[in-house]
Amino acid sequence: MTDVLQPPRTRESDDGAGPSAPALARRRGILHRLLSSPQGRVGTVLVALVLLAAVLGPWLAPHGFAATDFAHPFQRPRTIGYPLGTDDLGRDVLSRLLHGVRASMIVGVLAVTLAVVIGTPLGLLAGYWRPADLVVSRLTDVALAFPFLVLAVGLTAITGASLTNAALALGIANIPTMIRVVRGETLRLREADFVKAAIATDAGPVRILGLHVLPNTISAIIVQATVIMPVAVIGEAMLSFLGLGIQPPAPSLGIMLSDAQQYIYRAPSAAVFPGLAIMLICLAFNIFGDALRDAFDPSTAKGSSR
Repeated sequence: MTDVLQPPRTRESDDGAGPSAPALARRRGILHRLLSSPQGRVGTVLVALVLLAAVLGPWLAPHGFAATDFAHPFQRPRTIGYPLGTDDLGRDVLSRLLHGVRASMIVGVLAVTLAVVIGTPLGLLAGYWRPADLVVSRLTDVALAFPFLVLAVGLTAITGASLTNAALALGIANIPTMIRVVRGETLRLREADFVKAAIATDAGPVRILGLHVLPNTISAIIVQATVIMPVAVIGEAMLSFLGLGIQPPAPSLGIMLSDAQQYIYRAPSAAVFPGLAIMLICLAFNIFGDALRDAFDPSTAKGSSR
């Protein structure tokens, strides 16, 4: 924790070529702690596989996501030409799965970006200025009074069903949790010695928040982003399952589950694989987020007695 609470070093090196040596040492220390733990290595590999599947999905897919083969519906996995089988319309499950992972990651990234961009400044304001805290915290409490999924469904029903609207709804629904996290970190850092020293030198609030508080909340923001990502993926699957998210014929993990439910006994693999994909994405980001939190703050690591 000691290195996290130090005032950020923003000066360049003496030759102006890059960050200072202490800053580089801290970054290397975080990366070393992340990759030196089994949890960190597993989480990093899983997240990398998910991201590769999302980025390279259209090129890895053996067929088009909407290509139908009416002569071969309900093919079992390991069928020649269809490694994971086909659905009721003869569409390749593997191809649709790869495109569905890509759609889920797009929605997740958009939702995380919206939550960070809006939640971070509001959390800084609420944590540093008491008058702003009265307004922001009360609005946050009102938003948190609604269950996350109910709020996302309501927002999507109002704005309409599409990938963009689903991402916006999920991002807005996650803003209150981001505000809470950043506000808590700001309240803690506001009492730190380096912030008091900056106040004593007549530094303005904007300078204090931008140069002293915000850089020391980055670790909490990054970890919270890894928490929001799987929540957004599950939320997107739920919205698409209900017909409020991505619309057919575009593939989605939720749409695949919705289409497969009526044929669950005849072709269970059509529902099992999308469910496993959702589970793998959530597991990957949860493991990676826990390892990243421990890398930023070693005192939270399991088994730490200090």
